Amino acid sequence: MSDKNHLPYEGIRVVEFTHMVMGPTCGMILADLGAEVIKVEPIDGDKTRNLLGSGAGFFPMFNRNKKSIAVDMKTPAGLELVRKLVATADVISENFKPGTMAKLGLDYETLKTTNSQLIYVSHKGFLPGPYDHRTALDEVVQMMGGLAYMTGPEDRPLRAGSSVNDIMGGVFGAIGVMAALRQRELTGEGQEIQSSLFENNVFLVGQHMMQYAVTGNAAKPMPSRISAWAIYDVFEVAEGEKIFLAVVTDTQWKIFCDVFGFVDLYADPNLKLNNQRVQARPTLIPEIKKRLAGFTAKEITAIFETNGLPFAPITRPEQLFDDPHLMATGGLAPITLTDGPRAGSQTTTPLMPLMMNGKRLGVRLNPPKAGEQTNDILGELGYSADQMQKLSSDGVVA
Repeated sequence: MSDKNHLPYEGIRVVEFTHMVMGPTCGMILADLGAEVIKVEPIDGDKTRNLLGSGAGFFPMFNRNKKSIAVDMKTPAGLELVRKLVATADVISENFKPGTMAKLGLDYETLKTTNSQLIYVSHKGFLPGPYDHRTALDEVVQMMGGLAYMTGPEDRPLRAGSSVNDIMGGVFGAIGVMAALRQRELTGEGQEIQSSLFENNVFLVGQHMMQYAVTGNAAKPMPSRISAWAIYDVFEVAEGEKIFLAVVTDTQWKIFCDVFGFVDLYADPNLKLNNQRVQARPTLIPEIKKRLAGFTAKEITAIFETNGLPFAPITRPEQLFDDPHLMATGGLAPITLTDGPRAGSQTTTPLMPLMMNGKRLGVRLNPPKAGEQTNDILGELGYSADQMQKLSSDGVVA
């Protein structure tokens, strides 16, 4: 196999003690990039597997390409085998409450004494400081970090419709691991990485903080913001359909007016420049909405696509399984569900939004069943068949 067919982190072993979204996202990224990621689960499996409602998709989305070992770490035998496993790791990833790993002797300060090359990434609610004792959730930091304020209407904060801080916090954790692996190549030493929800959220709203710094005016929530562009809105058209349309340059304004025959609008000297049109939004947008009301979304889509104008259908997440672009470009990969009411059924899952050597980073392993690779991993650690059987019968592993 040529070098270009190798994934970049082949040969790197990650042992993760994670649940929910943030930590698993970090592990998924490293696994997609070729690392061997071993998920250490409780004897009865990660409770994330059995969440309902909006949590039902967490486990299958963020745990592909991983192996699973299920072990009771509250038993001396279980903790011993986990420590043996940890001793083989390049990277440890965890997202438990502060102090949890230290009680088990699995914190960075303890482990680095016997493995100076270890890279240890902790995913927390807050970086060290006055808030770090608090319990954080994605919605908590969205509320206290300005994102919910920016998303909802005025006086009605609204969380974003995805676990944006959990996911991005995991992404930054993975970036930290990648940087630490590179630094280890240069220095021979590992290090501890910390990634957090709150600071991630502040990074996301940094553009609005800088808007205030530059203009002296506080940013308004998105539903009532002053747009940077005149036409940048959702329009209701024929048959009650909705479509997002944007005209963000003076060149696009000319094209827009030409293709729809809005000669009078283009001739208006008060609408020549984008900033003029932004100031005219209170009257311009209602006028455009009235003129487009007779067109179907399909007709507008064809016109905008043909003329290179920005547009978007209003799509629900479940409709993306049939998105022609994702299907044609390999953006969705097949997996088998391991938990929930549809366990064993086939579906597809979104891949990371990047290509390497012209290829998407695919699914090599389905999200694992709890303890699916327990015996394989114990065998690698030197446990005999009889020892494995005893650990299983004693309820130490599953």
